[in-house]
Amino acid sequence: MTAVIRTEKLVKRFGHVTALDELDLEVVEGQTHGFLGPNGAGKSTTIRVLLGMLRADGGTARLFGADPWSEAAELHRRLAYVPGDVALWPGLTGGETIDVLGRLRGGIDKRKRDELLERFDLDPRKKGRSYSKGNRQKVALVAAFAADVDLLLLDEPTSGLDPLMAAVFNECVREVAAQGRTVLLSSHVMSEVEQLCDRVSIIRKGVIAETGTLAEMRHFTRSQVHAVLKNPVRGLGDHEGVHDLKTDGLEVRFQVDGTALDDVLAQLAVAGIASLTCEPPSLEQMFLRYYGDELAAKGVDNGGEE
Repeated sequence: MTAVIRTEKLVKRFGHVTALDELDLEVVEGQTHGFLGPNGAGKSTTIRVLLGMLRADGGTARLFGADPWSEAAELHRRLAYVPGDVALWPGLTGGETIDVLGRLRGGIDKRKRDELLERFDLDPRKKGRSYSKGNRQKVALVAAFAADVDLLLLDEPTSGLDPLMAAVFNECVREVAAQGRTVLLSSHVMSEVEQLCDRVSIIRKGVIAETGTLAEMRHFTRSQVHAVLKNPVRGLGDHEGVHDLKTDGLEVRFQVDGTALDDVLAQLAVAGIASLTCEPPSLEQMFLRYYGDELAAKGVDNGGEE
């Protein structure tokens, strides 16, 4: 698969602060890739380097195989960017802004633009200065989804949108993905990433802590099991893959490592299963796994994740 985005040992410093510390990231053509991390982890800095807005202090960053710092103008014709806090030209209407952005990207599909205006319930006749935060986001989203581009860089794009408009956004991302276009989605909304993304990278302190499909990442995390058995189970608490075991008669609740799930379920089957619920870890739980120590330092309970 062709890499649309690739960074290798990417470094960016601001004075004595290292924002990106040899970050390796790859997003291949046609992929919707989730980019997760709390504020200050390096998500927006990475995207700004990819846009050519910041110059890296070390390593390499490539978009479509080209250097975004030296070839920004040409690369920007092939991408659309939506930040988490959109600033508009105050004297232009929303429609005029969408058209200007479209021309910068080599043209815009007017039929698609009009359809998106209706779907996002946006009045394009108002001046930029009069729009609320949510409506400013809509202007940028309509311009991005209506553009004929190969890559969408979306940095907290649903900030300020209500749940109905966030659902419209999700539909648009799925449509873009179905067309074979590439999306890098940075978001704090875990359910959004879980629903939309083929692959996820978790960034921590300027380094990719984990990357993979959700299925791959869940393999190394714990599922929640609740079972009602027909007979007592023996030795379950001695299994090194079982954690936080609670029993109440023939009812058991526990967490189990993904690598031990087959063995533990077989052990339950020997006792006889009357009912069983096994829930894989959510993306939020996986995310908290990598930030558990920081939460603990702040006195926050992260639900038993390590």
